[in-house]
Amino acid sequence: MATEEPVVVIGSGFGGLSAAIRLRALGHRVVVLEARDQPGGRAGVVRREGHVFDTGPTVITAPHLFAELFELAGRRMEEFLELVPVDPFYRVQFSDGSRFDYIADEARLLRQIAQFSPDDVAGYQRMSERSRQIFEVGYQQLVAEPFDSFWDMVRILPDMLRLGSFRSLYATVARYVEDDRLRQVFTFQPLLIGGNPFRVTSIYLLIHWLEKKWGVHFVMGGTTRLVEALVEIMESMGAQLRLGTPVEQIEVDQGRVKAVVTSGGERIPCRFVVSNADPCHTYGELIDNGHCRKNHSRRLRRIRHSMGLFVGFFGTKRRYEGVAHHTILMGPRYRELLEDIFERKVLADDFSLYLHRPTATDPGLAPPGCETFYVLAPVPNNESGIDWSEEGEGYFERILESLERRVLPGLRQHITTRFWHSPNYFERELRSVAGAGFGPEPRLSQSAWFRFHNRSKDVEGLYFVGAGVHPGAGLPGVINSAKIVEKVLPRPGIQAGEKRGSFKVGRETA
Repeated sequence: MATEEPVVVIGSGFGGLSAAIRLRALGHRVVVLEARDQPGGRAGVVRREGHVFDTGPTVITAPHLFAELFELAGRRMEEFLELVPVDPFYRVQFSDGSRFDYIADEARLLRQIAQFSPDDVAGYQRMSERSRQIFEVGYQQLVAEPFDSFWDMVRILPDMLRLGSFRSLYATVARYVEDDRLRQVFTFQPLLIGGNPFRVTSIYLLIHWLEKKWGVHFVMGGTTRLVEALVEIMESMGAQLRLGTPVEQIEVDQGRVKAVVTSGGERIPCRFVVSNADPCHTYGELIDNGHCRKNHSRRLRRIRHSMGLFVGFFGTKRRYEGVAHHTILMGPRYRELLEDIFERKVLADDFSLYLHRPTATDPGLAPPGCETFYVLAPVPNNESGIDWSEEGEGYFERILESLERRVLPGLRQHITTRFWHSPNYFERELRSVAGAGFGPEPRLSQSAWFRFHNRSKDVEGLYFVGAGVHPGAGLPGVINSAKIVEKVLPRPGIQAGEKRGSFKVGRETA
């Protein structure tokens, strides 16, 4: 084992860190190469004037998935992190001034539904039961299983047909709930993983049950604290993290991975490569096309990428008590706005917003008496041709005006620091093709077997984790993609008497 070439993990997002920990626990030598000057991938951090801004994921669900990673290092997550449940999960505010707190407490939830539409209480209960059924199949049975073969897809077709997975999420919810506002409350969730509720399969209704079962949490110190903790345990297990080391080529010989070449010209021989990068970037930029199937370039061109994200960050010199940790501010249009974003790819005059107020839970993320905010607007990806150098500042100003009018009175006179990221940031800094926020769009034709596989069919020894591959975006999906790679990547030799999966084995065989 000491002389074995390492597994090279490209990218230190949550998928890459999870894969590194799992493979190190099995005894593999692991080297993680990160292009940026900080770990985390999309889960980056910016610190300005005493404010801590998470630049990526802000919602932690299924926390046991993270606990498993710490256990692989022989540690307890609670030694490193404090996870706090968030209530409400989300506060949804509508353009007519009404609002709905999306919560786990069934009695409180039903009372709110009755206030909106008494006739929808029974329909919601039936919808929730269907969500449970979908969760038990789509998540518990399939989310951590590889879809290498078309027959893996055929095997689940009866369940998919029985559960109505051929319908869109919105069409499914609309079968149970009549009130338009409630339909929005129970269908916006795929937007947080790059999907259009009118296009994604109804299998994404499982998110409702997942959140109901395990809750929505926040990491004290911000998501960046979770990244730091995972890096700490990964390095304690003997894996190596190299920052500022972009990979420019995956060297392939006779159909098999041989090495990676960095932008500095360093060649690193390796047994396997696990790419946490956008699979379209990996196949399109890092591998010579001659090593892929003849129709591969055409397939890459046909990929429908998820929408882009415009993310504004700002700190204030006053507190905004009463504003929820997570607020969804719905615009006057729903279906039509999503058509503008996903299909027509035009920058609309209106928008729907996700407002993150982490200082509602952890005041330490801002100076005393101040607040830290993050506001996200779904926008077209860079296939739109929008010039964000021209549009960005004006768009941010319109968002701030809307926030001031709807939820944060006097906002602009109290802002102390501000900046924004457009789809250009995702394309240039994070190497996401078309500036997509979540890789390929998770519609039915790009899900399960139809999504990029975790084990490459073109290059032996190449594997994938992250938002762009099965099972998809969102932290539970990304963490589970590493579980899949753990199952399909060949294991190193394990000496008799050694126990698979313990840190002790990985350390003694290093």
